[in-house]
Amino acid sequence: MDKIKDLFDFQHSVPFTDLHFKSDPKTGLQAIVAIHSTKLGPAFGGCRFIEYPDTDSAIIDALRLARGMSYKAAISGLAYGGGKSVIIKPKRVFDRKALFEAFGRFVEQLGGRYITAKDSGTILEDMDIIASQTSYVGSTSSMSDPSPFTAHGVRRGIEAAVKFRLGKDHLDGITVAIQGLGYVGHYLAKELHELGAKLIVCDINPQATAACEKEFGAQVVSTEEIYQVDCDVFSPCALGAVINDVTIPQLKATIIAGAANNQLAESSHGEELTKRGILYAPDYVINAGGLIQATTKYEHGSDEAVKQKIHNLYNELLGIFERATKLHLPTSVVADHIAEERL
Repeated sequence: MDKIKDLFDFQHSVPFTDLHFKSDPKTGLQAIVAIHSTKLGPAFGGCRFIEYPDTDSAIIDALRLARGMSYKAAISGLAYGGGKSVIIKPKRVFDRKALFEAFGRFVEQLGGRYITAKDSGTILEDMDIIASQTSYVGSTSSMSDPSPFTAHGVRRGIEAAVKFRLGKDHLDGITVAIQGLGYVGHYLAKELHELGAKLIVCDINPQATAACEKEFGAQVVSTEEIYQVDCDVFSPCALGAVINDVTIPQLKATIIAGAANNQLAESSHGEELTKRGILYAPDYVINAGGLIQATTKYEHGSDEAVKQKIHNLYNELLGIFERATKLHLPTSVVADHIAEERL
């Protein structure tokens, strides 16, 4: 509980606004909605549907992710705040349709303060079910999957980091180690392969790694080995907190640029990366493509508008890298300062 209080108080100039809980014994729904900020607009953020060891872990996940969404929206110039929902996946047999209908009613009760979307463990069909109960849904099957857009933004971010650190305008021959081959990780591998990058991959799902090995000629390593491989770019595309006291000393990459949220286990790890000469692309900047696509389509914007905003992530990251170098600060700190200025 102390850790939850520390996260809710967060040592930043932008405090959390509220935290909502919903329990529905009939469907097995246990849901949490964390709203970090609504200053720039309604809180926008995905719905995560995974197992948690306990309720405190789910709350901590929601809080960390909601803050990241606020900063992501702000630094991307979007008129939205940040929120996140987590549904604790039931251990017993459950009716998925009934559960997500109940969650949709929960979202509706918040009156538009929070707009939900697809995230880890949820699919577009789940969003369609939620949309049958509320209009506050930012990704449905009619809006298309945000995953390819997230991957494209990450690719643009990798290009910016390679340009800044390695002085190259292309990815041909650049070795990228991708950790996690879900929807985003696979799409990213495809884009990098098409640009001539060499891929090293890992995932807990052997079918996912086998697909990348067959389609893209990727080298497959274990989830433990991925930190230690010789590569130019380490790209975390699974869950968060993978940059920590244990993994940092193992890294041989000169760049960290991936799609995962909350990659730094602690803020001090950004400083440690800087000391070691590792260029870090702040996660909520480089992975903003999905949010850009979801919010633009929620507003009935054009595909061209989506592409242009994602394309601009390259320049946004170059600006952060240059500012961090000039001020002798970690890139993570500089990104926070920019987001907080906009908030």
